[in-house]
Amino acid sequence: MTAIKFNKEFSCDYGVLERVSPMLRRIVAPNPGPFTFHGTGTYVVGKGEVAVIDPGPNDPGHIGALMSALPGERVTHILATHTHKDHSPGCRLLKHLTNATVYGYGPHGRGWILRDEMVEEGADMEFIPDIQVRTGEVIKGKDWSIECVHTPGHTSNHICYQLREEKALLCGDHVMAWSTSIISPPDGNLAVYLDSLELLLVRDDRIFWPCHGPPIEDPKPFVKSYIAHRQERIRQVRSCLQKRIQFIDDMVPEIYTRLPGHMRPAAARSVLSTLIFLIDRGEVSTEKISLDGAYELIG
Repeated sequence: MTAIKFNKEFSCDYGVLERVSPMLRRIVAPNPGPFTFHGTGTYVVGKGEVAVIDPGPNDPGHIGALMSALPGERVTHILATHTHKDHSPGCRLLKHLTNATVYGYGPHGRGWILRDEMVEEGADMEFIPDIQVRTGEVIKGKDWSIECVHTPGHTSNHICYQLREEKALLCGDHVMAWSTSIISPPDGNLAVYLDSLELLLVRDDRIFWPCHGPPIEDPKPFVKSYIAHRQERIRQVRSCLQKRIQFIDDMVPEIYTRLPGHMRPAAARSVLSTLIFLIDRGEVSTEKISLDGAYELIG
């Protein structure tokens, strides 16, 4: 299997706003878990009049800690990278306290195939930004500027934000140092996710700041390993089909040999995303695109 040099060295004090670069501060929400690592990192950009990126879950305590850490400062902009419940619900709480403008790519996409098998923190269907942004647009504050970079795949509305003064990409869940990102259909899409990873290879970002875990300080080699990992997963699914393993439940243990039991539903959705990728390329057929469908190679 392609080796990704993950970095899981990360510690935080919940409720503490920590400076992580000259223009960035971070406070981590107390929502640790198998998909959030130690919790959701909420970033504060600038000083005095600030932007907040990903206020996190619907947690008044987290938002209260954030506001208490900003005495004498004013939140003027609220940015969401995407609409999972560990990232965007805090926008509503923070807007209520600050009346700041909320930015994002747009509401959540097409939803989920099976409600009982949501992964990560689920979809925030209530999020509606005040201003919808697109790739190349620049959001400006008093002493900072942020370029918007649409990176669909993890969700259809996932967007990264480059702090231009530091060439630092606030990359949400698109790329993470501690783990791969979940691609869960139907809103998650492997083909567009791979395109969004390729997009990062031609950019000038010096460092990535994900919302979970530590930064990625040498981005391009890391992104290349991410792409290679996905391509190998595609080959593994093809191999399963060549062995006439037709069902996702049987593919998961074949592909993920050391998988903890609680991660099986997420792995199954990842395999489903790969099968949809192969169906769209005319390599695989099925009568039912679902977790319990039977799949086979064409030809």
